[in-house]
Amino acid sequence: MSGNVRLLRLSVCATVLALLLLPLALPAPANAADGPSVKLSAAQAGTGGSITVSGTGWRPRTLLMLLVCGRATPSRGVIGGTNSCANGDGRAVTTDAQGGFSRKLPVAEPPVPCPCVVHVATVTGAQAEADAVLEVAGHPVAPLPAEQSGGRLAILSDTRLTGSSGLLTWFGAPPSRSLAFTIGNAGTSTIKDPVFQVGSAHGVFAPQWDDRQWHGTLAPGGKAQVELPVELSAGAHGDYTVSLKYDGRVLAEQPWGVGRPWGVTLFWVLLCLVVPAALFRIGMAAVDRVRPRRPGGAHRTRTVPRLPRPRSRTPEPPPSTPTLPWFSPDSVPGDPAGRLSAPHTDSPTSPTTPTTKGPT
Repeated sequence: MSGNVRLLRLSVCATVLALLLLPLALPAPANAADGPSVKLSAAQAGTGGSITVSGTGWRPRTLLMLLVCGRATPSRGVIGGTNSCANGDGRAVTTDAQGGFSRKLPVAEPPVPCPCVVHVATVTGAQAEADAVLEVAGHPVAPLPAEQSGGRLAILSDTRLTGSSGLLTWFGAPPSRSLAFTIGNAGTSTIKDPVFQVGSAHGVFAPQWDDRQWHGTLAPGGKAQVELPVELSAGAHGDYTVSLKYDGRVLAEQPWGVGRPWGVTLFWVLLCLVVPAALFRIGMAAVDRVRPRRPGGAHRTRTVPRLPRPRSRTPEPPPSTPTLPWFSPDSVPGDPAGRLSAPHTDSPTSPTTPTTKGPT
């Protein structure tokens, strides 16, 4: 009896130990080990058809762009960037809470020969991308360009935008900056005059790439400070992303917040105030010109200001006192000429003053 109990205990312990070691024996999820992944419903399709693209291991709630690209392999990526993709037939998709997605993608011929891939990349946030091989039926195939051996560039510091906007930018001039970073040669051969690609993107739009050549020589193991010009279109404002690419690989991204050109807004406000005022003045002048004159109305005369007289050396005569009309000698009734005394009354009852007659 005791032997059976002991055997039962041993079996129970073995079962418990096996259950504890079972999670360690299971393989780890592929997305946790390999990062973002992409799968296609079909490895070959013709132009005009569609395939289902699914993926796992992406960041949750992230906007992705799906493109059919030529001259690309999963190991080397898309050579030439999005210029090698059928951008007009691309599709966007947002990952779910677990970082997965599933989306139908129309099959279109890329502008360059195959080998082709379905390229999936993040639109916003940290850069992440993955490729899956797709054979486009009927599309030409050409060998990939030879891979450069020896020199290999690497970014050794964070990128930053240097410079400031001038007064003309406030009135709509193109904003410009310099993208500064430090590069190093991690290869075994010298790199001379490398050509970078600088792109600027606004919102969810794809970047517009421009070639920027850095003139210099970088020996193996050496490093150098590089500054590349970046310029946006006239009147640009909002949130932009400046990207740096070399040899078909995106090396860095830098956000750039561009202020609104308020000088343009001020100009239009002043224009909306000045033009109506000028039209009003012109209209009033035209109405005043064609308006009929009132009969007997006095014409307006313009008063000319009197200029001061220049002082002369000869003294001016004193002003004559004007004679009032009722005190003039000829205007007083009953008064003989030449008499300036006040009028008096001659009556028969008034006493007479005796006069002495002279000899006759």
